[in-house]
Amino acid sequence: MAREFQGKIELDVRDSVADWDAFLPSKPPAGAPNVLVVLYDDTGMAAWSPYGGRINMPTMDRLAENGLTYTQWHTTALCSPTRSTFLTGRNHHLNGFATISESSTGFPGYNSHIPPTNATMANVLRDAGWSTFWVGKNHNVPIDEWTAGASKKNWPLAQGYDRFYGFIGGETNNWFPSLAEDNHYIDQPYLPEDGYHLSKDLADQALKMIRDVKQTEPEKPWYLWFCPGANHAPHHAPQEYIDKYKGKFDDGYEAYRDWVIERMKEKGILPEDTANTPFNPMPEDAYTPTDAVRPWDSLTDPEKAMFSRMAEVYAGFSEYTDAQVGRIIDYLDESGQLDNTLVIYCADNGASGEGSPNGSVNEGKVFGGYPDDEQQNLSMVDELGSPNTYGHYPTGWAAAFSTPYKMFKRYTFQGGVADPLVIHWPAGITAKGEVRHQYHHSTDIVPTILEACGVTFPDTYNGIEQTPLSGVSMVPSYDATPDGPTTKETQYYEMLGSRAIWHKGWKAVAVHGPTSGMSRFDEDVWELYHTDVDRSEAHDLAAEHPEKLKELKALWMEEAKANNVLPLNDLQIFGNPKDFETFVSMEFHQPAPPSGQFVYYPGTTEVPERSAANVHGVSYKIAAEVEFTPETEGVIFAHGSRFGGHALVVKDGQIHYVYNFLGIPPEDHVSGPAPTSGRHIIGVDFIKEGVGEYREGKGPVSLYIDDQKVDEKQIRTVLGHFSLCGEGLTIGRDSADPVSSLYGYGFDFTGGEIAKVVFDIADDAYIDLEAHLAAAMARD
Repeated sequence: MAREFQGKIELDVRDSVADWDAFLPSKPPAGAPNVLVVLYDDTGMAAWSPYGGRINMPTMDRLAENGLTYTQWHTTALCSPTRSTFLTGRNHHLNGFATISESSTGFPGYNSHIPPTNATMANVLRDAGWSTFWVGKNHNVPIDEWTAGASKKNWPLAQGYDRFYGFIGGETNNWFPSLAEDNHYIDQPYLPEDGYHLSKDLADQALKMIRDVKQTEPEKPWYLWFCPGANHAPHHAPQEYIDKYKGKFDDGYEAYRDWVIERMKEKGILPEDTANTPFNPMPEDAYTPTDAVRPWDSLTDPEKAMFSRMAEVYAGFSEYTDAQVGRIIDYLDESGQLDNTLVIYCADNGASGEGSPNGSVNEGKVFGGYPDDEQQNLSMVDELGSPNTYGHYPTGWAAAFSTPYKMFKRYTFQGGVADPLVIHWPAGITAKGEVRHQYHHSTDIVPTILEACGVTFPDTYNGIEQTPLSGVSMVPSYDATPDGPTTKETQYYEMLGSRAIWHKGWKAVAVHGPTSGMSRFDEDVWELYHTDVDRSEAHDLAAEHPEKLKELKALWMEEAKANNVLPLNDLQIFGNPKDFETFVSMEFHQPAPPSGQFVYYPGTTEVPERSAANVHGVSYKIAAEVEFTPETEGVIFAHGSRFGGHALVVKDGQIHYVYNFLGIPPEDHVSGPAPTSGRHIIGVDFIKEGVGEYREGKGPVSLYIDDQKVDEKQIRTVLGHFSLCGEGLTIGRDSADPVSSLYGYGFDFTGGEIAKVVFDIADDAYIDLEAHLAAAMARD
């Protein structure tokens, strides 16, 4: 009810007075703006053209020329955490998002469940009269709620959004995405050969939602959170956009860093005296080797060509997505909505270093805990950006696109937390084409939007007392001078063990890499920077100002205790099997029933990997009960993609169990003749007899038809995951990118009937992950 009923109720309706306004939604303030937030992934400040970078962003340039470009806006250094601050306006640990949803652990700051004390801005705006839409990446559904049968209280519709269209999790294949609409998973509307790309699809959906509102409630304002898959891996783009950048990065990432800093100074992004910082600025024992940068002059010519192509693909991906945002901006302009639309165009963390020093054509190997094969990478250079690759550039480009700062995504040096931000709102901002140097953070976005909309965040919501907003409004900066004072005083940082704090122009940073496995947090060396005069954190003043450093370290601990930051977690999950196993023991996985059996049926929704039967690093049995005819063909079950997975398939009169080990050819097959009539049990039995160098499972897999073994082969199986997210388990079809080269998209089961498919891990049954790992490791 918008307000209490003020009519009159008598026995007879003829004597009564109605009061419709008591039941109608609240109306927004007169002249309230629409709000469009465009939130890219994994983009350093030096990548894009408004900041002097080589990647052309015509739409963002257009908005910057008529709006404000911020030079000291910051994020949390990682996807889910930053996005949680956009949702609620609270610090990421207060939201339970210390890290990404996929790596949640059972601690208050780390569990990926936003508490009811942190109501979302979308709920508040919707109650105040806005239509609310979320299109694209959703990295804030808790990992235990990804399944069709799970609660949807943390999905977008329950978080205040009228509509949702996008994907759940950290990333998805841009050619074959794992899509969801509102509260359920869906198939992509058409295929790449018909022109499909995720960025285009998302823009189509966003336009549809806005138009739907405007044709029925033309005066009603809307809030759209537009979150493309770009620029997160996998880097996928139409060939014509990749080709735009041919040769543009051939000078290498060190030369780019020297070139772009001068452009950034010319555009007023950086003060003239800003110093560049070196690659690999940390002691070797303070960060993981996979975050190191190889000197450009140490590369072979084929490596240089491959690394350059990886940057070209990334650039094409970024510009193509900007063109899709441009379609939205063009529509708003043509329909007369642009002037009174508050547009916030930004990125959620620094450029990504997850591609390792050598880059990758299949980033999925990272999630499988397995090293890349440079020769395989080199053989696929011409296919980068296409559906045949799941690519990521090397750390050198992450450092270059984060110029002039140290490091990149995940680090609390500026390279991880300093990000591009342009704000455009002609009806509310008189300045055009100016920069703003005020220090701000992603927690400031919610207060900024609320002030611009004339809406106050409530002290209580649904009867629950609310945690105060962590940020401050940026609206005072709109009419300030470029170097005017900021309204912010303090911001702590913590990401995967990397720590820092900024307070009134000074910043202290612990020399402790994320996921470094160092532990010993109380022994860390801290550096001190006066960021008001040293934007790039090039000059450590710790020795000159020990009392200031002591003050900031104490302030960091106060903030940590107030924001649920502890316990610190720097487990080195890549390259350190012991830490990897410790981490896996803490992350969520669907506990197995006492029987160790999971039963799946056809005609059901894809089961996300973290909630499906866990066949990683263990022995397992699979039994499919199938009615055969002479025409039987198709997928019995599939889990994963061409970049890693397994499937049971009937093709050309043969039954094949395929294990695709992280996309590394050849696929492993065990096969036998398919029955032509009657109901049969098709069985798969993998016995883990040992582990390889990277703890991949090794042993024989056998294919059975009823009680008859028809084939056997030695295979290796993935310890970690087939993918970060998406590409779940499906029965009777393959939901997206095919696991095997045996078949194409979908390959639905026909000419027979699947009764059920049973996954049995009873020999490695676990009630919780600790027991699961103990059983798995007992074989080694």
